[in-house]
Amino acid sequence: MRLPEDVTADLQRRLRRIEGQIRGLQQMLADDRECREIVTQVSAASRAIDQVGFRLLAAGMHACLADESAAAADGFDLDEVERLFLKLR
Repeated sequence: MRLPEDVTADLQRRLRRIEGQIRGLQQMLADDRECREIVTQVSAASRAIDQVGFRLLAAGMHACLADESAAAADGFDLDEVERLFLKLR
C-alpha cells in the first residue's frame, strides 16, 4: 500500500521534529540537566512518535476503506490494520 504524498510529507516533517527532540535530549543529558526536565522531554518525544504511528495507520485504514479489495491484495486488510494499531498501544 502506498501512502498519499501529503501523508508522507507530514510524517517526514513530524519525524524531523522528533529527531530534533532526541538531539535535544542528548544535549540535556550532556549538560547534566535535572531528571524531571529530561523525563518530561522523553515523554513528549514518545507521544510524538506514537502520533506518527497512528497517523500512518489512519492513512492505511482510509485506504482500506476506500478500496478494501486492493488493500487486501496488498496484504493490508482491516484485520492487519487492527493488529498494527494494537502494536502501538
